[in-house]
Amino acid sequence: MKQIFGTDGVRGIVNKELTPKLVLELSMSLGTFIDGGTVAIGRDTRISGEMFKNAAISGLLSTGCKVVDLGIAPTPAINYYVRDETDAGIIITASHNPREYNGLKFVADDGIGFSREEERKVERIYSGKNFRNAEWNGTGALSIDDAIQRYKDGIKKLVNVERISKRNFKVVVDTGCGAGGIVTPSLLRELGCNVITLNGQLDGTFPKRPPEPTGEVLGDLITLVKRSGADLGVAHDGDADRVVFVDENGSFVSEDVLLAICAKNALKNRGGFFVTPVSSSLCVKDVVEQCDGELVWTPIGSIHVARKMIELGAVFGGEGNGGLIFPEHQYSRDGAMAVAKILEMICEKKMSQLVEEIPRYYNVKKKMRVIDKKGVMEKVLDNLKSNIETTDGVKIWYDDGWVLIRASGTEPIIRIYAESKSNKRANELAKDGIDLINQVS
Repeated sequence: MKQIFGTDGVRGIVNKELTPKLVLELSMSLGTFIDGGTVAIGRDTRISGEMFKNAAISGLLSTGCKVVDLGIAPTPAINYYVRDETDAGIIITASHNPREYNGLKFVADDGIGFSREEERKVERIYSGKNFRNAEWNGTGALSIDDAIQRYKDGIKKLVNVERISKRNFKVVVDTGCGAGGIVTPSLLRELGCNVITLNGQLDGTFPKRPPEPTGEVLGDLITLVKRSGADLGVAHDGDADRVVFVDENGSFVSEDVLLAICAKNALKNRGGFFVTPVSSSLCVKDVVEQCDGELVWTPIGSIHVARKMIELGAVFGGEGNGGLIFPEHQYSRDGAMAVAKILEMICEKKMSQLVEEIPRYYNVKKKMRVIDKKGVMEKVLDNLKSNIETTDGVKIWYDDGWVLIRASGTEPIIRIYAESKSNKRANELAKDGIDLINQVS
């Protein structure tokens, strides 16, 4: 049976790897798996989103499911709605992937992405084409609802709104023309902030910058933070489940440092479990140990992190890519929730001061396009015999750092992560990883 689901749902280039027929049949597989019921569906701003949403709705209705159309909405807002209102959810998004991609994410009734076991069951239904076919008078019904305000209200219950409002923060928000434009600017205004929006229009061609908000593509945000004298800069990916920040000086905040800042805030004065993938920085490990917490590593992917957090009753978790999970709100990556929490934190200290408190490491992230990801990874493993960890990909430990080599679950690339206490050494380690891939390729 062919594996269809990757690290975070099903993704591919529109009308090549991801087609309306595939979306239709996967949605019929979901409807069959849950044996009818109610399914919420929403999407990001990608221009193929309406096409795929309609295909998914048709598949669900054919199996007798009731469908609630949430329109364009951030992924965490859809997760939040599914948890409280429906039996499952479908999110049409490719998150941070390039504009020519789109994807399909299935959400369980607890508001978390399907487990790997559930994904395999859906794949078996899809492969066998043994779909549930409703009778002519039993096809489902379609309704429309809004997930946005209840989601924002849930966030505001978990932060000190009065304290944030009194500070009258100036915040520049770059939603990248993605789904975050529907939530984050208005949420910040409801929190009493003076908001300047950048790339706030909903445009699935992503005309000004790619959907992934790396420091290299946020020059306009950095410039505007400096010129406006803002207290904070905020940027989302395409579906706003992730967020990155620029401090009051216009400096980009490393995603790993952001993860450590939020871990420190969650663990202080109480300890507990903190869950993160093997790709995360050792600065997170240092912070967790300082707070008498316990660090648990997982494979890469928010589903692995969220499920392990539930298992352990963790107080916080997340990934070093701006994907932060606040269990008091929901067990999914949540960009807008992270923004509200950071605002609460900078009521006490400036963002740059929070960054200075985190131990300094240097990270290098590279990627290489390959034809045979699986074959290359097998050869990498064959060439290494000691000081390795295989929780996800191949992690090579050194006395002064580490390198992680891992095949992407959503693109035809292999990612190389490296870290050390010096920038020079981190780059050397990354080059060693690249050289190894070239050697076995």
